[in-house]
Amino acid sequence: MPNIFSLEINNKAHSESVTSMSIPFENPNIIVSGSRDKTIIVWEINKTEEFSIVPLKRLKGHSHFVSDVKFSSDGQFCISSSWDNSLRLWDIGSGKTIQNFLGHQKDVLSLCFSKDERQIISGSRDGTIKLWNTVGKCKKTFKENTKNYWIIFVYFLPFDSPSFLSCSWDGTIDIWDMTLNKIKNRLKGHKGYVEAITISPDSSLCASGGQSGEVMLWDLLEGKHLYSLVAGEKIHSICFSPNRYWLCASTSNNILVWDLESKEIIDRIETRDGENEKKTDNSFCISMIWSRDGSGLFTGFKGGQIKFWKLNN
Repeated sequence: MPNIFSLEINNKAHSESVTSMSIPFENPNIIVSGSRDKTIIVWEINKTEEFSIVPLKRLKGHSHFVSDVKFSSDGQFCISSSWDNSLRLWDIGSGKTIQNFLGHQKDVLSLCFSKDERQIISGSRDGTIKLWNTVGKCKKTFKENTKNYWIIFVYFLPFDSPSFLSCSWDGTIDIWDMTLNKIKNRLKGHKGYVEAITISPDSSLCASGGQSGEVMLWDLLEGKHLYSLVAGEKIHSICFSPNRYWLCASTSNNILVWDLESKEIIDRIETRDGENEKKTDNSFCISMIWSRDGSGLFTGFKGGQIKFWKLNN
């Protein structure tokens, strides 16, 4: 199997796991990373002769792990969620919190801006999903699972009627009608807990994986399971390429890249750098995001590193 990716950057970014990364749509030259070290770093992506990322600001304020972070489309703001039960809206220019969102009773695990960026949804370990405006007021709380399963992922969907998707730790994926305040489609099929979920660039597909070592692909428009891909190990993170019909998934030993047309693995990126990393077990990827132009893959590691894998062709 040819190696179609090569390691371009290996930065020690954070003192603990890099849990999330985001790149704004209108400014592909910056990236933000959130970590279990309770901080967020804003980086400049330098695409000169020697590709690099340079730290610009470190955002501090959360009192527990940062679980998720999302940029606004113009890159002037970002919003973060934390195990301190809160969300924070940050001004990137000043590096200051401009709004704190309080209302969840347990760790907040995921968040998402609406397309017009006037609303935010968040999912929590308290089993609820909350809809907020940008001044920190909770407009609505959604709750359907009586067992209080953790909500590990939320995402606004660009459907005709206001909709969003949520995924709980037990692997149930729900598509919600926001106007009716109820679930209009429920997708089930995972065996074991789900740790990673992602949406395709056109929002027509969803991919999810976790404990079973199987990635399940879902058609969100039809509300049905399409097919599954076997990784063979527990899956920690997943993402779609922005301009190729590819899907990447990280396990404890490598990053698998599938061509979704053939459903074949086209690359297996070895993420461990040698015996030291094998002993410390800090060398597996737990978050990932493609560069906006699809030229490579940013990956966040349990040991606090950010690595960039350049696409060779």
